Amino acid sequence: MPPLAGPKRQSLRSLEAIERAVPECRRCPELRSYCTRIGTTRRRAYRECEYWARPVPGFGDRAARILIVGLAPAAHGANRTGRMFTGDRSGEFLYAALYRARLADRPVSREPGDGLRLLGVYITAALRCAPPANKPTRPQLLECRRYLVDELSVLRPPVTIGLGAIAFGAVLDAIESAGHEIGRPRPRFGHTVEYRLGGTVLLGCYHVSQQNTFTGRRARESCGS
Repeated sequence: MPPLAGPKRQSLRSLEAIERAVPECRRCPELRSYCTRIGTTRRRAYRECEYWARPVPGFGDRAARILIVGLAPAAHGANRTGRMFTGDRSGEFLYAALYRARLADRPVSREPGDGLRLLGVYITAALRCAPPANKPTRPQLLECRRYLVDELSVLRPPVTIGLGAIAFGAVLDAIESAGHEIGRPRPRFGHTVEYRLGGTVLLGCYHVSQQNTFTGRRARESCGS
């Protein structure tokens, strides 16, 4: 997939460069302020923890053939630990599923230093900062899109999975921004929908949030285990 063209910015040409750039991003001051505030006030259970409280970079296998795109860091999950889907219930569900599929070397992810390795998978998000009420705005998603465009360009993943409608839409936006046609009508999100676009097969999957899993609304088998 070709990088995003245009004179306004230079594309990041490696995952290492993207991972270095993301935590320093200040394009959404309101989100940086929110993440800092959450990291200062903290939740009682994590009162003794030092929060990451910055934009969270992607994580995983540098030679990944599967790119998983989530919504955004959880306020007391990845915003605390600094690693995607680490330290919250969504991550417990996701990494256990990846382990069962032999795409991770262990089923639990609690902190960045726990030794977890992803096998053929890289995990990122539509938005790199934790948003208030877990609801990113359209302008925030557009500001963050550049990183997903670059990740797609570097990885060229045969398969990309959008967890939930917002992440699915963010992938479509990134593919279109890179100069690829996505067609009209615009592909619609749905669980197990499949589209071949811009050199990748885009799959839709229900998000692994507690709203979908912990409450029993979605069974384990329905979320890609």
